[in-house]
Amino acid sequence: MDKDFLLIRQMKSGDETAMDKFVRKYYPVIFRYCQYHISDRAYAEDLVQDTFERFFRSLPGYRHSGKALNYLYVIAGNLCRDFYRKMPVFAMAEFLEAGENPTDKIEGKIDLERALNCLHPEMREVIILHYFQELKLREIADILGVGLPLVKYRIKRAKEQLGTLLHKEGEH
Repeated sequence: MDKDFLLIRQMKSGDETAMDKFVRKYYPVIFRYCQYHISDRAYAEDLVQDTFERFFRSLPGYRHSGKALNYLYVIAGNLCRDFYRKMPVFAMAEFLEAGENPTDKIEGKIDLERALNCLHPEMREVIILHYFQELKLREIADILGVGLPLVKYRIKRAKEQLGTLLHKEGEH
């Protein structure tokens, strides 16, 4: 039996320690995912909280059939899309830890963020899941509910578009 199955069983019976373990296990991954979508740290944290809140509300009807993380990605992805619909413009987050100041690193991240934001949401999603969240193509297909060939196509097209966009950014 996998650990998530046991945790979910314990959570369904009201075990708060199991809930805490579950959140501690997946919070960093879901936070990173949300922060790639929403560069403002505070908004990203809010979306992560909302993701876990929705997961726990749906827990009584949840049937564990594999990876709970995939379900969390689906919830977080929906919340990020809702966020974009409600607030299309938001402040850019601070990229560096206190004390760091390499200008090239900041400019590179800003260029990448701008390029990602120019991609169609479907293309941006596969890039974030594959390159930043390091998911396998099959996992991405399962999360998005699409076929593996479509995921491969989207990654290929997104990489081409990013290359073009980043090349243009470098010319300015």
